[in-house]
Amino acid sequence: MRNGDDLEGFDGEASSTSMISGTSSPYQPTTEPVSQRRGLGGLRCDLDYLRGTFGKIKVAEVVLALIAFICIEAIMECCPWEGLYFFEFVSCSALVVTGVLLLMFSLNLHTRIPQINWNLTDLVNTGLSTFFFFIASVVLAALNHKTGAEIAAAVFGFLAMAVYAVNTYLAVKKWRMNSRQQSSRQTSDYIRARTESREVDHHPEIQRLDA
Repeated sequence: MRNGDDLEGFDGEASSTSMISGTSSPYQPTTEPVSQRRGLGGLRCDLDYLRGTFGKIKVAEVVLALIAFICIEAIMECCPWEGLYFFEFVSCSALVVTGVLLLMFSLNLHTRIPQINWNLTDLVNTGLSTFFFFIASVVLAALNHKTGAEIAAAVFGFLAMAVYAVNTYLAVKKWRMNSRQQSSRQTSDYIRARTESREVDHHPEIQRLDA
């Protein structure tokens, strides 16, 4: 039989062994926090974006493009049909592209595809939508037959053009600001690198220590 000292020594060795095995064992739990997992389960709605200026403008663009598309689809007779088809194409295209961009920004999906310049993509979309909504609305207003659906489509077309124009202006300002910040950052990095190289040239002992 073991005496009390032997039992205490055995218990101490067991506790220390368990502590060591718990800290250095290669069989650690492999679970990771839910917030770090990727995939569809990690989608999160960015309420800050939706509450911001660009988010509100994007929602307004989608709503106005949808209403304009519904109004143009409600027209039963129109001559010539080319103006109606052109307005239908413009409103449908703007609705689809802007809706996709709204989903990408509001769900932060654009951060998972950094290869695409999303700010420039948004700028191109808003600029083209402004131009084509203006042309389509002018053509429809000039060729309409004063029916309620045609007048409503033209009115919502001009409203959509105005909102897209505001978005284009803000997107240009944001793009210029980002370009200036990037250029200033590159300039500061270049100046820092030149300063470090000059310090090395003036202090040859630094080169000897590195060697």
